[in-house]
Amino acid sequence: MQLDLSGKAVLVTASSSGIGRAIASAFLAEGSRVAINGRDEAALKQAAGELAATAVAPGDASTHDGAAAIVRHTREALGGLDVLVCNAGSGRSVIPGAEFAAEWQRVFQQNLWTATNVIEAARPMLAKSRGAIICISSICGSEVVPGAPITYSAAKAALNAYVRGIARPLGREGVRINAVAPGNIMFDGSVWARKRAEDAAGVQEMLDRDVALGRFGTLEDVVNVVLFLASARAAFATGAVWTIDGGQVHG
Repeated sequence: MQLDLSGKAVLVTASSSGIGRAIASAFLAEGSRVAINGRDEAALKQAAGELAATAVAPGDASTHDGAAAIVRHTREALGGLDVLVCNAGSGRSVIPGAEFAAEWQRVFQQNLWTATNVIEAARPMLAKSRGAIICISSICGSEVVPGAPITYSAAKAALNAYVRGIARPLGREGVRINAVAPGNIMFDGSVWARKRAEDAAGVQEMLDRDVALGRFGTLEDVVNVVLFLASARAAFATGAVWTIDGGQVHG
């Protein structure tokens, strides 16, 4: 399937490593012009060199001013924006039942404001290009995943609700928005890579018990859906949460 993403201007937040880096790399392979983002400028510049990224857009997406700076860097480097991938987020938090006010604020700032801030700042450019937004969520926002931090799960559930709710007003401007909710994704340096090194048998038992396909997802599994949603092949898809989990969640 031809996705026709060549020449598209793309911004991927939190893209110096992990899933974000894989997404940025895939867009570059499609011929897109890509601005990568991160808070650590040294790590960002190193990643840009390794990926041959078109531009860097440093800044902290969790703050209003930081998001505005990210979008400003992108506009100056790329001249506009066709695709925004809101990837910034973190599942690190306290164990269930140990939540406190400052932790709620921190986790929502990392997993919700990082999307809403950048979308607000980029909205005029996306309306001009009739572009697409993809937010990286999690299956933790869809149903209870035993052991997952409640703060993180609640923030991702809020992100999913935001995507569904904002789709209509954005649609009136010609902009599509969707979320991708990965399950357990394996890659070098991931939490699951560490857990498998510590207890391979226990991890495989979890996969056999909880995941219909009995395996981890790969970066490519996530990337392929993101590229599709960014393309004109998904022109009638908006306001949806696309689950990529090998059949783990039941909702």
